[in-house]
Amino acid sequence: MPAARKSSIRVGVGGWTFGPWRGRFYPPKWPQRRELEYAAGKLSSIEINGTFYGSQKSGSFAHWFDQTPDDFVFSLKAPRFVTNRRVLGEAGASIERFFASGVARLGEKLGPIN
Repeated sequence: MPAARKSSIRVGVGGWTFGPWRGRFYPPKWPQRRELEYAAGKLSSIEINGTFYGSQKSGSFAHWFDQTPDDFVFSLKAPRFVTNRRVLGEAGASIERFFASGVARLGEKLGPIN
């Protein structure tokens, strides 16, 4: 019989920078540069959508790691150059670039890649 696996349910959203949330979800006059910090204090996971549209800087992944609680988990949207292909087997170079961009700087906070 397989060993029991510990699992958890996380509550999150896709992204954290939304104008309509300012003054509603985020407190009035809350600095935009601290929106991830605030959202991560209320949720247990957030999907980084920007990874779908383009490469992120390695320093951005490190900064996101630093702005979130120890038990927080990010999900990442896989790059469109990987997912939007007729032949997924030809995505190798794009996958390598994605992981070389600094994704590993999320460390133990790196969750699923959608």
